[in-house]
Amino acid sequence: MYFASITRVCLGCTVCTICMLFSRHKVCCLLHFVPRMSREQQAVALARKAFETGRSKSLEHRIRQLKNLQRLFTERQKEISNAIKKDLNKSEVGAQLYETLGLEGEISLAISKLKEWAAPRPVQKNLLTLSDTVYIKPEPLGVVLIIGAWNYPWAVTIQPLIGAIAAGNAAVVKPSEVCVHTAKVMEELLPLYIDKELYPVVTGGVPETQELLRQRFDHIFYTGNSMVGKVIMEAAAKHLTPVTLELGGKSPCYIDKNCDISIACRRVAWGKYTNCGQTCIAPDYILCEASIHDRVIEEVKKAIKEFYTDNPKACPDYGRIINQRHFKRIMALLENSTIAVGGDNDESNCYIAPTVLCDVKPEAKVMQEEIFGPVLPILTVSGLDEAIKFINKGEKPLALYVFTPDDKVIQRMIDETSSGGLLANDCLVHYSVSSLPFGGVGNSGMGCYHGKFSFDQLSHLRSCLLKKLNMEGVNSMRYPPHTPKKLGWARFFILKTVDLGWIGRMALFAVLTAVAAVVLQVMLNIITTFYCGGT
Repeated sequence: MYFASITRVCLGCTVCTICMLFSRHKVCCLLHFVPRMSREQQAVALARKAFETGRSKSLEHRIRQLKNLQRLFTERQKEISNAIKKDLNKSEVGAQLYETLGLEGEISLAISKLKEWAAPRPVQKNLLTLSDTVYIKPEPLGVVLIIGAWNYPWAVTIQPLIGAIAAGNAAVVKPSEVCVHTAKVMEELLPLYIDKELYPVVTGGVPETQELLRQRFDHIFYTGNSMVGKVIMEAAAKHLTPVTLELGGKSPCYIDKNCDISIACRRVAWGKYTNCGQTCIAPDYILCEASIHDRVIEEVKKAIKEFYTDNPKACPDYGRIINQRHFKRIMALLENSTIAVGGDNDESNCYIAPTVLCDVKPEAKVMQEEIFGPVLPILTVSGLDEAIKFINKGEKPLALYVFTPDDKVIQRMIDETSSGGLLANDCLVHYSVSSLPFGGVGNSGMGCYHGKFSFDQLSHLRSCLLKKLNMEGVNSMRYPPHTPKKLGWARFFILKTVDLGWIGRMALFAVLTAVAAVVLQVMLNIITTFYCGGT
């Protein structure tokens, strides 16, 4: 009877039968009732265990991992490019130009600057802390989750990983499942070059991502759309996990009638149709005055022909929509719109030609969501004032573009609008500047990265103040009983800041002398009060 009950509980396990013979059946039964960890749970547990060894904190280890990552892009470029070609129809040169070249630069920057970024950062003191050691110490957050996007699958996934490694974290990497071939290559190659315990790769779709979001992380870094961004943030809130959300939105482009329209439209066409319009900072729509509306269309058309020939479908430098679902979504946006250029499409090939829409109204379907495809609406406004009002009616965009020779127009755009980034007289290129923070504001995201900003975003900037157990007389002003005189001294000591960088040694000596005099005066007052009170 006893044996039967045990075997029923343990599903007739022969191991339990053996354990029972040695009177250890209870332990075995407990083991069999421990829920099996999912692949996602295992990856997170592995990363956390590896982080707890402390090896990721060593600067030598971080630099070694970054160099290995750099070597990956040198040795495996062909495999990377082939996968991107299958996913997005990018050429090998295009894959390097828009995906891996920037990553190589980011890695080189992180390697050369890591000791400087990770070093304690001295801060300004007040007189009360003049003799103390006061600084900021960057320290790793712990285990970071990086959820990549499909439009630039290497660039937007590995950029935050570079920051995570540089900051000394462990990181679980989740490439987008939409780029099937790239995700597979990333899963195969990353463990061959960097620490597979500290930086595991988890592939899969929505269920796998949901399972990852149930786990506790120390930071979540997500690149994608605002709808999913809200889901990420909600999941993170359950663990009070901080997030970086790199989202998107409808990035406006204002073309001033006084600018060189030919050059402006050439640059806009490049920014719009690169990667078949699937760029989070692509110009989403053009605002211009009616007097140049037709000219803008003609110049964009000329640029399309220059870049992609008369037959973009056969051009090796023109991409494809990532899948048929997105193809149908973009084609639906064209309903009830007037096509001025392009419009050709092939669903079986996920091909949509570079397209321009004219006479677009603000209420048009194409103006209700981020296009994320090779469709460029043109709207007319009466001038700069109306353009600014139109931009400010919508959500804050990830990027804002203005083309004008007039510095005053540029300055008004800077002063009277808000966006993640602003670029005058060009498109996209601010993304390539590592010294500029890249990120959104409001609906276009939160947090930023690139270069040192990646390091800081994925570090805890720990405040450190180190005192000694002396000069106790100075502290008398903070101890009870509190008096107006003590408050006066506290106001002087706390509100007076000291910049040691320019005061120099002589000034420091003078201040220390003054402090000593104050301490002596306080002590004399205490002694006088004591003796006078005693008599």
